[in-house]
Amino acid sequence: MRHCTVGHCTIGHWSLVIVPLVIASLVIVKGVRRMAILVGRETRVLVQGITGREGEFHTRLMLDYGTRIVAGVTPGRGGQQVHGVPVFDSVRQAVETVGGVDVSIVFVPAPFAADAVLEALDAGVKGIVIITEGIPVHDMLKVARAFELAGDGRWFIGPNCPGIITPGECKVGIMPSHVFVPGRIGVISRSGTLTYEVVAELTRAGLGQSTCVGIGGDPIIGLDFVDILRLFNDDPQTDAVVLIGEIGGTDEEEAAAFIEREMRKPVVAFVAGKTAPEGKRMGHAGAIIMGRMGTAQSKIEAFQKAGVPVADLPAQIPDLLRQALG
Repeated sequence: MRHCTVGHCTIGHWSLVIVPLVIASLVIVKGVRRMAILVGRETRVLVQGITGREGEFHTRLMLDYGTRIVAGVTPGRGGQQVHGVPVFDSVRQAVETVGGVDVSIVFVPAPFAADAVLEALDAGVKGIVIITEGIPVHDMLKVARAFELAGDGRWFIGPNCPGIITPGECKVGIMPSHVFVPGRIGVISRSGTLTYEVVAELTRAGLGQSTCVGIGGDPIIGLDFVDILRLFNDDPQTDAVVLIGEIGGTDEEEAAAFIEREMRKPVVAFVAGKTAPEGKRMGHAGAIIMGRMGTAQSKIEAFQKAGVPVADLPAQIPDLLRQALG
């Protein structure tokens, strides 16, 4: 999980509390044991903000994909149904009624999103995917601290992220599912749209994906590159990893150091933002260069030093993967 990068400060290595306890999901598919990181066919999902426009729309798409959505929550809308999914007034009420919930996905508007995340955490939900963008940094600091104190394998991804998909099994997010196919390449990205473009290139090249995780591009996020790399490193269904970075912060440099030190599987990287001007935010709140800090060149050099091939264009990634896999 990312440290606070606002003003280049650090809130502490709180990811170390959670990450060792995040275990890849074990699912049973037609009698065959498969591993998928974070979400799989048996994952029970709750949608917070299910009656809103985005929540209702993406609930239908996730259901169509086969995701097991067991409940939705919108305060004051309890007793309704959305696409056959029962709606409750609170997360605790939903959990007590439908039984265990593994992951919540949050479509709640930014001013109320942090409280929704904390409500799910308090109700015992293990993982939370925060789609909402524009959540104040101060609110996310409170969320990060709450997860640090909770420990016990709790995790969150986002905010301002596309979510997670284990192709052919479970989608907890907003990504266009038709570009994803099951396979053995893990994908991690700070960018949503670039994820779809890169995955489309992989799919066209016959390289399916094990799990794809969009970690988000805000200054304060949950699981970061190193956390997801560690999970892929231990996942027997993943042979190699594509890492999609961008300007801003030092997450890519930290990922490169981890790869050089511990990664046992090939990694191919792509870094967006080579032409970004210094001091100007480019899209994501965390995508800003401050002096030498956070430049695309510093990230590319860190990956090259770690022996990671870096693609100049997304279309080059499949060939680099094949070379890395031998």
